[in-house]
Amino acid sequence: MDTHVHEDHGSHPGPKAYVLIGLILTIVTAVEIAVYYIEALDDWSTAIIVPLSMAKFLLVVMFYMHLKFDNRLLTAVFAACGLLAIAVIVSLVILFKVLPYQPLG
Repeated sequence: MDTHVHEDHGSHPGPKAYVLIGLILTIVTAVEIAVYYIEALDDWSTAIIVPLSMAKFLLVVMFYMHLKFDNRLLTAVFAACGLLAIAVIVSLVILFKVLPYQPLG
């Protein structure tokens, strides 16, 4: 007797969709590596690589971790924690890289 409760999480993508997502992730990774090695893009490399990395992260979370098909509350909790982490990182960058150093005393 099957005692598991199955909830309807919408239609999950098939193997073709996962292969397509894998190819997209591979291409984005190749672009990131190319941007890193192209010296003409040194000034812009962070501005290019960070959004590409964020897009890859979202694709992995949505499809391979199945967050896209889970309860919206779980998605909201995950998103809130992600936004908090981004806020902390941005705050630390501003604190240590943007604001001038002022010694005490």
